[in-house]
Amino acid sequence: MKYLFIVQGEGRGHLTQALTLERHLMQKGHEVVEVLVGKSRTRELPDFFRCKLKAPLYRFESPNFLPTPANQRNNIAYSALYNIMRIPAFVRSIAFINRHIKSSGADIVVNFYELLTGMTYLFCRPKATQICIGHQYLFLHKDFQFPRTAARLDLALLKAFTRLTAIGADRMLALSFRRMPDDKRQRIFVVPPLLRKEALSQKVTTGDYVHGYMVNSGFSTQVMAWHKARPEIPLRFFWDRKNEKNVKRMDDTLSFYPIDDHTFLKEMSGCRAYASTAGFESICEAMYMGKPILMVPAHIEQECNAHDAMLSGAGIVSQDFALNRLLEFSGNFRPDTKFIFWANNTEVLLKQLIQHPEIEEYSFFLEKVYHIVKRYKLAFNKL
Repeated sequence: MKYLFIVQGEGRGHLTQALTLERHLMQKGHEVVEVLVGKSRTRELPDFFRCKLKAPLYRFESPNFLPTPANQRNNIAYSALYNIMRIPAFVRSIAFINRHIKSSGADIVVNFYELLTGMTYLFCRPKATQICIGHQYLFLHKDFQFPRTAARLDLALLKAFTRLTAIGADRMLALSFRRMPDDKRQRIFVVPPLLRKEALSQKVTTGDYVHGYMVNSGFSTQVMAWHKARPEIPLRFFWDRKNEKNVKRMDDTLSFYPIDDHTFLKEMSGCRAYASTAGFESICEAMYMGKPILMVPAHIEQECNAHDAMLSGAGIVSQDFALNRLLEFSGNFRPDTKFIFWANNTEVLLKQLIQHPEIEEYSFFLEKVYHIVKRYKLAFNKL
């Protein structure tokens, strides 16, 4: 079958998931005909994505969140106003997406949490089957537990946004830290995370340094403040800072790295502990390598990620990069080996993507007929 990917351009998680899924589908003999990626004003598309992607890549204007002046947490009000002013550009993007879906001849559109995909299916109604993938779809699951501290309005907006991305979707594949039952009434199927082979094959050791990633570079001020008090602890942090291409070495024990997938995984595999702004993908990678994690959410979505990961035993949640708490936690941390088995079970996810909906519904119908006939046959034999 032919697949077309539409990927939200914010952060690195959706991008690495798309790369991993492309590899799995190609190994199964399927074709990814095109990949469409949303643009972000505050971030650049990482070089590793451009280099490793096999399918043709196209960009389009997409809604995105803007950080506060301190470049730490997202500014919701400013982001809303900014995106409202860009509606004409988004209308053009919807037409662009619809045009590519039709011209590509794709059988299935895989939507990595891109809002304009839902809008395209709302207004243009392409014939290709849409399947959504992302941890965010777990937020719509009837059994998902939200953090008690989260504001009701924020949660309502998050769930509403998530539903908008999935308009016209045949099903939603909810990436999860752990096994959960499917929520078939809402067409939500719980599947393992899409971890790339480079993360699965890393040789894991335990060094003396703390590894980290911050989605907004403004958090670097917190890291530097902590480092000033504890300069003897080596820190190696990655940041998504625009136009930053080289390693910035502050001193002998503190360095900030630009996003690079090979270096990022290498540093993670040898670290003592991991501190992050709670992106789903990097948390999963740290869990797979058995690293204790400090999660510092930058927005409501990451608050939910962090809470869910904490329930899975991955680590602790904080409002800032209080690395002393991470070091204390790491002393008694024991990794959960069940996650490794769950993360390696990618066939659960691929079955939902490869099996055509009509075939599945027909098979389900035949199975029901078979059980009905069998039940009546047993009743007849008893007479």
